[in-house]
Amino acid sequence: MARPDEKQPATSTSPENRLPASSSVVPPGQAAAAAGRSAPFPSLRHEIRVWTRDLLIAVGLALVIIVFLYQPVKVEGTSMAPLLSDQERIFINKFVYRFEPIQRGDVVVFWYPVDPSKSFIKRVVALPGETVEIRQGAVYVNGKVVPEPYVPPQYEDLSDFTAKTMPADSYFVMGDHRISSNDSRVFGPVASRFIYGRAVFAYWPVDHFGSLSATDADAK
Repeated sequence: MARPDEKQPATSTSPENRLPASSSVVPPGQAAAAAGRSAPFPSLRHEIRVWTRDLLIAVGLALVIIVFLYQPVKVEGTSMAPLLSDQERIFINKFVYRFEPIQRGDVVVFWYPVDPSKSFIKRVVALPGETVEIRQGAVYVNGKVVPEPYVPPQYEDLSDFTAKTMPADSYFVMGDHRISSNDSRVFGPVASRFIYGRAVFAYWPVDHFGSLSATDADAK
């Protein structure tokens, strides 16, 4: 190895042709290939760590959303058939009514006013301040008939219900299976403080898997 202070014989008068004794020149293609051969394992481990971290974050967020925003519940009985069947599993949104009002057509879960240790699930038919009346099975709100496509003819109850005006902050609720439903026709209006969620999604059985979006019962 040549020392820096020793003079070397000149092989050319052109300074551009001189290279340090320790230098080597590698064609660009070979350099890239060499770099690729030396880096794959650290790079792969890094990618795995990144994907694992992102997956754990996603799972954690999903658990937080399910635990704090949604609650799985089991339906017992057939009062909401055909929308919901006995023993069906659904998710309810527990916080939706902190950000938006209860609307006609919403399928809500509430503490049974007669026995708050029990929960019921019904559909909202009339809102606070509205007058509800039933004539031969047809529901009228403020004197106008409410279209109810979610009630099949075989589930209709053709009895009458005397007109009643809803108190402030209270709702008239009914099951879609009218001839087999214990609802506001029996126990009266439900105060908003008893309503703690809206049915949003069915997940079991698998043939019922899907959204439970509210049906527009009338033109609001």
